[in-house]
Amino acid sequence: MKNILFRLMAFSSALILLCACQDDDSYEDIPVNEKFDFKIPDRFPEIKQDINSNYPTKWGVALGRKLFYDSRLSKDNTISCSFCHEQQHAFTHHGHDLSHGINNLEGIRNAPSVQNLIFQTDYFYDGASNSMQMLSVVPIHNPVEMDETLPAIVAKLKQDPEYVKMFRAAFENGEVSSSNLLNALAQFMTIMISADSKYDKYVRNESGGNFSSQELKGLELFKMNCASCHATDIFTDNSFRNNGLPPNLNLNDLGRETVTGFIEDRYKFKVPSLRNVELTAPYMHDGRFGSLQSVLNFYSDGVQNTQNLDPLLQQHSKAGIPLTNEEKEALIAFLKTLTDYEYIKNPLFYYKT
Repeated sequence: MKNILFRLMAFSSALILLCACQDDDSYEDIPVNEKFDFKIPDRFPEIKQDINSNYPTKWGVALGRKLFYDSRLSKDNTISCSFCHEQQHAFTHHGHDLSHGINNLEGIRNAPSVQNLIFQTDYFYDGASNSMQMLSVVPIHNPVEMDETLPAIVAKLKQDPEYVKMFRAAFENGEVSSSNLLNALAQFMTIMISADSKYDKYVRNESGGNFSSQELKGLELFKMNCASCHATDIFTDNSFRNNGLPPNLNLNDLGRETVTGFIEDRYKFKVPSLRNVELTAPYMHDGRFGSLQSVLNFYSDGVQNTQNLDPLLQQHSKAGIPLTNEEKEALIAFLKTLTDYEYIKNPLFYYKT
């Protein structure tokens, strides 16, 4: 009888231990970390990033989303990626001319939108990164943004049991590591595709895509005056250009020259995508314009004829793009058709902390 009782007690202990282990490794109970199901829009250009080497998975995207909203990625645990990239404003820092970071320090550039990144070749206004996996390093290391190191972040996350489980579920080696952290963020940003605006419905001949006469006029004006730089259905040609903005001497931002070292790249900045542009004020790399009207006023009357001004802005009797007030209104009407409300409200991109 004692022997039977001992065996029952041993079996019960083993069962309790097994259940505990399964609870600790709950993410491992998932048989397959399947690929994330996301759609590449038909009319979009070819993917410019190698996503096959870090293809989004169900748990990789979930981990990346959690990291995107986690302020522990900054030195003082106050600044997350989402602090400067708010979903309701197409992942920009709405209302802030320049990005803000730890200790309320201020950067020298306006926070760019986060959307359709896999179709782009370079990131940031100066092209400081050309890799989806590495782009997050730039704000993390920036002393006035997050001012943190990857090893320090990893040390923090290793103390969090939930993160330990999520990394184990998301990656084959299961490690909480710098490379896996960057890959998870890249997976999350890979699926952040905006392609359901009124404009998209118009070109796909879908319900909700009927353009007014003013919007149609704006589209034609856009094709004639803007589409060379804001090209394809992601509305950027991925180039760096000097668009004639008078330099902001207080910031001393040399633009692309900061990365290449070539003086001919001075004051050249990356052509931004215009998707969701209605939501991303203020505009330009330094956020100097508060409205689309101000932007168009600049292009019609404020372009400075500098030595390396882009040739496309030198095709008329004076530098810039001649536009009447009526044409500006039509262009703005068209630009507002690029607003993708499904994107800015998509629960896939939101994480409740």
